[in-house]
Amino acid sequence: MRTALVILAAGKGTRMKSDLPKVLHPIGQAPMLAHAMQSGAAVDPERTVIVAGHGADQVAAAVAEIDETAQVVIQQEQLGTAHAVDQAREALAGFDGDVVVLYGDTPFIRPETLERMVAARQTHDLVILGFEAADPARYGRLVMAGDRLERIVEFKDATEQERAITFCNSGILAGDAATLFGLIAQVENNNASQEYYLTDVVELARANGLAVTAIACSEEETLGINSRADLAAAEAVFQARARADLLEIGVTMTAPDTVHLALDTVIGRDALIEPNVVFGPGVTVESGATIRAFSHLEGCHVSRGAVVGPYARLRPGAELAEDARVGNFVEIKNAEIAEGAKINHLSYIGDATVGAGSNIGAGTITCNYDGVMKHRTEIGARAFIGSNTMLVAPVSVGDGAMTASGSVITRNVEADALAVARASQENKPGRARKLFEMLRARKERRAREAE
Repeated sequence: MRTALVILAAGKGTRMKSDLPKVLHPIGQAPMLAHAMQSGAAVDPERTVIVAGHGADQVAAAVAEIDETAQVVIQQEQLGTAHAVDQAREALAGFDGDVVVLYGDTPFIRPETLERMVAARQTHDLVILGFEAADPARYGRLVMAGDRLERIVEFKDATEQERAITFCNSGILAGDAATLFGLIAQVENNNASQEYYLTDVVELARANGLAVTAIACSEEETLGINSRADLAAAEAVFQARARADLLEIGVTMTAPDTVHLALDTVIGRDALIEPNVVFGPGVTVESGATIRAFSHLEGCHVSRGAVVGPYARLRPGAELAEDARVGNFVEIKNAEIAEGAKINHLSYIGDATVGAGSNIGAGTITCNYDGVMKHRTEIGARAFIGSNTMLVAPVSVGDGAMTASGSVITRNVEADALAVARASQENKPGRARKLFEMLRARKERRAREAE
């Protein structure tokens, strides 16, 4: 069945107390809109239309990064949910498949739930998504007769008997494009808010003799985000789900509640993730790798058998080959670390290549920035870089070469050579005692002057 996706993302989100459009607030280090779009991808939409309003330019820029094929349309005035969906009418002109309507601030609808909605469309003209609410509160109630949805009753209009219903409306629906837009054209704004409500299409559909049903999902899936407190709760839901998914596929996490994941984090089976690890966007960790405690990874790739941390930072462009070692207080950025290479202590390797089997001593720094341009450092295979070596890029160290501890390397080092680039040591007898005496006398004089 041909399907299109319409995601409503026009709301300002006043309760968020933010200049950022609500749907761009992050969950799992990705805009909540990205979560909704990812869920919607389960129905394999031929077209995706995002209805933006407040902060439309920002929303459009974010959508382009998520899916460059998605189309953004503008709801100039926020006149209700039916009015919002109607803004997609022109973008879907001539489309003769189904339309699934989602909300950009409802990020947790599971793909299998949408698949069930699409399946239910085979026997019904309109499908509404509902949920059993632990506390129905002021949600709209779904009044069912068997598998038929008779009507949606808002809390304020419901009888005591209807208020006892716990099957509530999520606002998400699916229907044939022509049918849906035909019903929307009949929606009126005869209500206190003078808005056009999408929920009215159910009663209109029934009046037109159409078959309407509702399917159920978990309440957690329908979590809407309207405040910072909701955002924090949503982050907790996302993290719990993501951790459970990794454990299910065979990833070991010794303290899963302390591991923080991003929407696109990929970790292979038999990887070990120790406590208090943070994954930013764009991280892939292959099977059998180990990420030790208190490490931070972003935009990087860690191959099978590699070990990272503890207290390591991998920044965008870090590429670790199999069995590479990156130890405590080491930072890697835009650098390829070849198979079996070791950078075990207190080093910065940026804009560099480290060859297979090389050892980088503690305190090594690739000096990659001259204040204007970035430059690369090339370290060959089986090289040994002595502790506290400064490699002033652009520079290369050949295969099997060595640098002496404390060297400042400004020229290329050929293969198998030893580079020594430090001043000669000179010891001056008695000078330390005289210097200390002078400094102590100066300190005492300053103390007297301050009295």
